[in-house]
Amino acid sequence: MDLRKLKTLIDLVSESNVSELEITEAEGKVRIVKSAGTVVQQVVAAPAAPAAAAAPVAAPVAGLPAPAAAAPAAPSGHVVKSPMVGTFYRSSSPGAKPFVEIGSQVKEGETLCIIEAMKILNEIEADKSGTVTRILGENGQAVEYGQPLFIIE
Repeated sequence: MDLRKLKTLIDLVSESNVSELEITEAEGKVRIVKSAGTVVQQVVAAPAAPAAAAAPVAAPVAGLPAPAAAAPAAPSGHVVKSPMVGTFYRSSSPGAKPFVEIGSQVKEGETLCIIEAMKILNEIEADKSGTVTRILGENGQAVEYGQPLFIIE
């Protein structure tokens, strides 16, 4: 796991109401724990056995959206997924009108939302034209790489 990704995860935990986050990837395992004094501690370990590492990761972390696999049925339509880890914003500023609403007609290349990662605001654009039928991201909440954000039909 590269240092930028680790820094983003630490920032997400420190800015949210999540008290503990554990992520396992091919190159290792990272556990970030927020103590009462808002100090973030991190433990990096060597890769664990695949069977042992799968159990803790499967449970949703409090304060974060449940993984897409927990959804009762696969949504119909085109799914726009998060290309990065960061904070999801529906508008360009707190008082501004959201980029899109449910029922909005969007064209390919039109901005749908912003994901803030490491203090950089990244505009996420529609990769297909159509009508926004669902907005799956919550404004101001952390999103994971590959997490569904919008359904376009």
